[in-house]
Amino acid sequence: MTNATELGTAPVRPLLFKYALPAIIAMTASSLYNIADSIFIGHGCGPLALSGLAVAKPFMDICAAFGSLVGVGASTLIAIKLGEKEYESANRVLGNVIILNVLLSTLVMVVGLIWLDPILYAFGASPDTLPYAHDYMEIILFGNILTHIYFGLNSVLRSMGHPKWAMVSTIVAVGVNVILDPIFIFGLGMGVRGAALATVISQAVSVVWQLILLANPHEIIHFHRGIWRLEPTITIRALQIGLSPFLMNLAHCMVVIIVNNQLARYGGDMAIATYGVINRFTFVFAMIVMGLNQGMQPIVGFNYGAKQYHRMLHAFSLTAWLATAVMTTVFILGEAVPEYMIRVFTNDPTLIADSILPMRIICVFMWLVGFQMVTGNFFTSIGMAGKAIFLSLTRQVIFLIPLLLLLPALFTRTPILGVWWSMPVSDALSALTAAVILWVQLGKFRRKIAEQEAWIHTTPPQPD
Repeated sequence: MTNATELGTAPVRPLLFKYALPAIIAMTASSLYNIADSIFIGHGCGPLALSGLAVAKPFMDICAAFGSLVGVGASTLIAIKLGEKEYESANRVLGNVIILNVLLSTLVMVVGLIWLDPILYAFGASPDTLPYAHDYMEIILFGNILTHIYFGLNSVLRSMGHPKWAMVSTIVAVGVNVILDPIFIFGLGMGVRGAALATVISQAVSVVWQLILLANPHEIIHFHRGIWRLEPTITIRALQIGLSPFLMNLAHCMVVIIVNNQLARYGGDMAIATYGVINRFTFVFAMIVMGLNQGMQPIVGFNYGAKQYHRMLHAFSLTAWLATAVMTTVFILGEAVPEYMIRVFTNDPTLIADSILPMRIICVFMWLVGFQMVTGNFFTSIGMAGKAIFLSLTRQVIFLIPLLLLLPALFTRTPILGVWWSMPVSDALSALTAAVILWVQLGKFRRKIAEQEAWIHTTPPQPD
C-alpha cells in the first residue's frame, strides 16, 4: 500500500527518478541487447542477415503492438484505480491482463504462422533476405504468448509501485539473452534462428519471475480468486486507453513497410540494411525516453485520478525536459560522428559508406522527438485516448506516409534522398502539432488548479 500511495504524496522530482531510473536501466539494457543481437547477427551471418532482420522488425512490432494494447492500457487503468482507492477493481484488471494477453497473442501467432512468407514479402523481403527473416520470425511467433505476458506484467509491476521489480525482470531477460545469443548463433551454428530462440527463452525466464512476484498475497495487487474472468467494463476501458500505443506501434509497422519497399525500389537490400542500422542506433536513445515515460506514467495516472493536477503537470514537465536532452544527444552524435556509430553494427565498408548521409539526414530534427513522445504518453497516462491516438498517428501516419510517397518524386535525380528526408520533416511537423494540442489542454488543467485553490481559500475550516 505504501508503494502505491507514495505516488500522491512523495516529492515529484525524486519520485520520478525513483520510478524512471529502474525503467531507464531496464530499457537501456533491452536496447543494448538489441544492439548485441544485431552485432552477433551482422558479424556472424552477414549484411543480408541484417537486412532480413530489418524486414522482420515491423512484424515483431505488430506483435508488440497487440501486447501494448493490453499492457499499457491495463497498467494505466490500475494506476488510476489506485489513485481513486478502488483496490479490488485494480486487482480485477490484473486478471484481465493475463486473459487478454493469452487470447490476443494466440490469435497473432496463428495468423502469423499461416501467412508468414506473404507478410514478409509485403514488408520488403527479397528472395535473398526472406530465408533470414522467415527463420527468425517463425521462432518469435511460437513464443508470442510469453512475449505478451512478459511486457504486460512488467507494466503492471510499475503501476503497483514496484519499478525495481520491473527493472530486474527486464535485466534478467536481457542477461539470459546475451548469454545465449553467442552460444546459439556461433557455438551451435543456429544463425538467426538461434538469436530468436535466445529471445524466447529469456522472456520465459522473466515471466516465471513475474508470476512468483504477483502470487504474493501481501501485495495490494496480486493473483487470487474472483479476478479470472473477462469483465466488459474493464476490458473495454483498458483497450481504449491502450489503443494509442497500439496504433502508434501499428503505424510504425506500416511506415517501416512503406520505407522498406521504397528503399528496395530506389536502393535495394543494402539501403534496407542501412535503415536497420540507423534504427538500431536511434532505438537505444528512444528506449531511454520510453523508460522516462514508464516512470512518469504511474505518477501522472495516480495524481490525475486523485485530482492532484499540480503534481501531475510537474511530473510531465520534468519528463519532457529530460526526454528532450536525451534525443538532443542523438542529434549531436548522428551529425558529428555518424561513421563511428555505424561501425558498431557492421564492418562492411560499403554499408558504412552508404549509411553516413542517411544518418545525418534522419537525425537533423531528432531533438524534437523526445517532447513529442512524452506528450503522447502524457495523454495516454491520464486516459485521454482520443488525443493520444491522434498524436501517435501524426508522426507515423498523417505526416510521414504522404511524405514517403511525395518526396521521392520531388528528388528526381536521387529519389532515395526523398525517402530519407521524409522522416525528419515528419518529426518536425508532429512535434509542432503536439505543442499546439498540449498548450490547449494545459490551459484547461491550470483553470482546474485555480478553481481548487479558490475553493480552499473560500471554504471555512471545519470544527473538530
